[in-house]
Amino acid sequence: MAADKKVMVVGSGGRCHAIVDALSRSPQVTKIYCAPGNAGIAEQAECVPIGVTNIDALVGFARDNGIDMTIVGPEASLAEGIADRFEAEGLKIFGPTKKAARIESSKEYAKQLMERHNIPTAGYKAFDNYDEAWEYVKSRPLPAVVKYDGLAAGKGVVVATTYMEAEAALRDMLLDSAFGDGRVVIEDFLDGPEFSFMCVVSGRKVYPLAVAQDHKRAYDGDKGPNTGGMGAYSPVPFVTEEVRQTALHDIMQRTADALADEGVPFKGVLYGGLVLTDEGPKVIEFNARFGDPETEVVLPRLESDIYELFDAACEGRDCPTQWSDDACLGIVMASEGYPGSYPKGTVIEGLDKVGCKVYHMGTARKDGKIVTAGGRVLMIVGRGSDLPEARMDALEGVKLVECATLFNRTDIGHQAVEIEK
Repeated sequence: MAADKKVMVVGSGGRCHAIVDALSRSPQVTKIYCAPGNAGIAEQAECVPIGVTNIDALVGFARDNGIDMTIVGPEASLAEGIADRFEAEGLKIFGPTKKAARIESSKEYAKQLMERHNIPTAGYKAFDNYDEAWEYVKSRPLPAVVKYDGLAAGKGVVVATTYMEAEAALRDMLLDSAFGDGRVVIEDFLDGPEFSFMCVVSGRKVYPLAVAQDHKRAYDGDKGPNTGGMGAYSPVPFVTEEVRQTALHDIMQRTADALADEGVPFKGVLYGGLVLTDEGPKVIEFNARFGDPETEVVLPRLESDIYELFDAACEGRDCPTQWSDDACLGIVMASEGYPGSYPKGTVIEGLDKVGCKVYHMGTARKDGKIVTAGGRVLMIVGRGSDLPEARMDALEGVKLVECATLFNRTDIGHQAVEIEK
C-alpha cells in the first residue's frame, strides 16, 4: 500500500469538509487539494480557486499536479459530466458518469427506472403543463408531493398539505420557472419516518455506509420551510438490521443492478432517501453523491480507510468497512433568513473553543477572520456512546460559537433521543 497518494476533492461545503477530514485520516494520503474549498477546509487541505463546474480547469489541475484520485462532492459537477471527462483523460475519479447521475438530475428518469425494475417507491405522474398538473392534483387526496424534475439544490420538493400550497408549488415550478424550465413529478404521499442510506457503488458491487437521518425543516418542532438540511444523526434507532438488509437488497442492490442492466453502470455514492412505510422501506428520492448534512455524521463513524474504499470502487474490487458503535449528531448553524435571503460577511468567533468536530459549510476568510459566506454556515458534530450523549456534546459546542447572524435548531434527533431514553 503506497502511502504517498495525492487527492483532490471537488466542492466547498460541509459534505466536502467531512470527506477531506476522512481522507486526512487515511495512511495512504499525503496531500489533499480541494477545489474551491472554504475557510475550514483550508486548515486540512490546500484550497484551489477553481469552480466546481469548470471541468477544463479541474482536468488540467489534476493532470499537471499528478493527482492520484479526484472525489466529487456536488451534484452540479456530476450533471456537467466531470466523471466522463476525467475518465476520457485517463484520470481516476470517484463519481458517476453524466448518464448514471441522471438518477438524481431527472426525477422522472429515476421513477421510470424504479418502475421498470420493481424498486419500491410511490406512484407518480409527470407534467410540463401547469393546467394539466393542477387538474390532476385537485383530483387527488392530500398531501400532494410536488417535485421539480431537475436539480434544485435540495429545495425543489414541496409536500403540500393544502391545495393552496400545491397550486403555489406548481405555479413556482411550471409558470415562474423558479428552478429553470422543466417538468414536475407529482407523487403519492408515503407515510412513515424517513432515513438516508448511502452506499458506495461500483457497478454491481454495493458497499453500505452507516444509516443516518436528517431534519429538513428550518425550525424546532419540524416547523418552517424546507431547507437543504438543518442537522442529522447516525445511527438511526428505528432502522433495525432487518429493515437495513431489506433496504440494501430490495432497493440499493436492485438499483445498482438496474443501472448496470441498462448500460449505465454506477460508480460513486448512491444516496437513497428512503421512508419506512407499513409495507417496508420505499424510495422517496435518489441522489448520485454524498448527502449533506448526513455525510458529516456518517464519515466520522468510519474506522477503516476511506481512500481504500474509494479506490476499491474505482477498481471494482471488494473492500470491507469497519464502523464505530459511537453515535454522531450534528447541528447546522445557518444564516438568519435561510432558506430565503440572508446576510454574508458576519465575523464568527469562538471556533477554537469548540471541543467537538466543526465542519464548515459556508465560510470564508476575510482580514484574517472567519466570516459567514452561505446559507448553511457551520455544522457542529457531537459524539457519544449513544444519541443523547452525542446531542449534548453538539449543543455544548454550539453554545461556544459567537456570531450575531446565526441560528440553529435545538431539537435535532428528538425522535431518536426519545426512543433511546
